[in-house]
Amino acid sequence: MINTVMFDMGGTLEELESNQKTAENVISHIYEKLAEKGVSIKDPKEQFWNKVIDGRVKYKTYSQECKRELKPEQIWSDWIFKNLNIETNIIYEIAEELAHMWEVTYFERRLRKGAKEMLRCLKQEGYKLSIISNTASLYQVFKSLENYGIREYFEDVTLSSITGYRKPHPEIYKIAMHQVKSKPEECVFVGDRISKDILGAKNAKLGASIQLLPKESYKMDELLKDTVRSDYEITDIFEVVEIMKKINGRG
Repeated sequence: MINTVMFDMGGTLEELESNQKTAENVISHIYEKLAEKGVSIKDPKEQFWNKVIDGRVKYKTYSQECKRELKPEQIWSDWIFKNLNIETNIIYEIAEELAHMWEVTYFERRLRKGAKEMLRCLKQEGYKLSIISNTASLYQVFKSLENYGIREYFEDVTLSSITGYRKPHPEIYKIAMHQVKSKPEECVFVGDRISKDILGAKNAKLGASIQLLPKESYKMDELLKDTVRSDYEITDIFEVVEIMKKINGRG
């Protein structure tokens, strides 16, 4: 019997959106934070942004290939700000602030419609609820959960920034299961990405996986869609409640 439901955060419990305006806001916030530390960037904004993005893309490629997550200090000093003349000690002082800022500024985040009601129903049914999220910030997910008013529903929040492992690495799932004291066969994972969430659930040998179909397609997901499939597909997050009834013979 499955008694634990684990969720991805961004793209699943949350809807995410990024655009030119959010990118410009990130640049402004970075300039402001550096200015507070007495750092003046001489590069034109476009050139500066290109260096930042180049470093971020290289880090994402590295982290996706090895399925590991570095601490914010390492990410910003060794990757994102690598080609900028900024003192390491200054970067270390503001790295988490920058990481958190990026997550909530580059992405416009909002709780998915029906998510809170779905979580309430699952909790009333007696399920243990957990989050497993890939994030470069140590605190952003916790603060978002509190802002949405849903932190109380979760027995555990397992983050790549804290564990050092990124989905689909099975170790991050094992850590989450240890935290909630559940066996793999007792868990179901709900996520939107085949290449991260569903593949990870399969790697960790969880009892079942549910994919919330994303609005856009992702190259890495397209490469796997013929070989990796979730056990259930949904278009509305509230459908998780009915699927859990079906899985455990309550429907």
